[in-house]
Amino acid sequence: MQNTIILKESREKSLLRHHPWVFSKALENEDLKLDRGTIVTVVSHEGAFLGYGVYSPKSQIRVRMLSFDENTKINDELIDSRIKNACDLRKNLIARGNDGVRLVSSEGDFLPGLIVDKYNEFIVISISSSCMEIFYDVICNTFKELYPEASLYERSDTKSRLKEGLSERCGVIFGKEPPEVIYVKENNEIYMPVEIMHGHKTGAYLDQRQSRLHAKSLSKNARVLNCFSYTGGFGLWALKGGAKSVDNIDVSSLALNAAKTGVAFNHLDPGRCHFIKEDVFAFLRKQVEAGIKYDLVILDPPKFAENASNLKRACRGYQDINRLGLKLVAKGGRLLTFSCSGLVDSNLFQKIIADAALEAGVEASVITTLRQDDDHVVSLPCPETFYLKGLEVAVR
Repeated sequence: MQNTIILKESREKSLLRHHPWVFSKALENEDLKLDRGTIVTVVSHEGAFLGYGVYSPKSQIRVRMLSFDENTKINDELIDSRIKNACDLRKNLIARGNDGVRLVSSEGDFLPGLIVDKYNEFIVISISSSCMEIFYDVICNTFKELYPEASLYERSDTKSRLKEGLSERCGVIFGKEPPEVIYVKENNEIYMPVEIMHGHKTGAYLDQRQSRLHAKSLSKNARVLNCFSYTGGFGLWALKGGAKSVDNIDVSSLALNAAKTGVAFNHLDPGRCHFIKEDVFAFLRKQVEAGIKYDLVILDPPKFAENASNLKRACRGYQDINRLGLKLVAKGGRLLTFSCSGLVDSNLFQKIIADAALEAGVEASVITTLRQDDDHVVSLPCPETFYLKGLEVAVR
């Protein structure tokens, strides 16, 4: 059959469970001469129908699945309906006083490689896969229909896009260009600085919304250390919660400047916070050597494990930084620690923190677990979509 992907023997198990990825090593007919973005039918080694997806010859994920129903038509109407369903799912979150919301969360919304975030009157899209690239026009037109007063800006500049053989693309799709920094209301209380054009991801980390609110509850009269602070989100909430002092540490001057403007914009006390441009590992070592203690230490590092080949090194990195962080927590204090590496699952992450506590020579207990916020939905068949794990750890 034309445009048919045949799997090797016994490689269909994940697709029978509706996992949306087909890796190159699973393909029987890898010598296909198909163009990037071709819609394909995937069948088992025995020829049984498994689903429809989109082919990408340069990516390790050769096919991203869009349906496991033989009667489904893969067309613009399918993508339009899935986008509208995803946006409808977020209405309650917006109603609770959040002007920064993820409207589409890739595989979590059955739209592999599509991220769409809304910041006030700006909608930012990021397309990282050939699967969604072929539906570019319908994606834009659907958001024009849903949010006619909004401006649409593109941030398709991820590493994943390059792995797909796609070039980077950024800029205004329609409407106006966003300013360098805008402020979006979070949990109906704090205005968060967002850098749409030049910031990380689409401009902010919306997945930590509830964890930032949790940090507020731990900050009364606390000495707070906010590591990898970026634009200072955790620091803003700590100040709002009554922190005695907040040290924001990041290597980016631009991010720290945005953090400073966030303090002023929210009318918080600038005298209670410091902005330190330094490598976090180096800063932590110096603080440990100096015998400094904090009541609340927040570790929210970037992804350490980009792929399976560097997982062992990433685990060592997480262990090292948490060992240093735990040494800085005063007795009775708290560590909020996170991993956004999808390859590091919850059990592995807890083991890493346990080993870090042992190395740090502290007795510690997990008080609660934290995770990505509700708009970063998790697909049940795709556990990789549950990527952000967090622990509140008490030093006793």
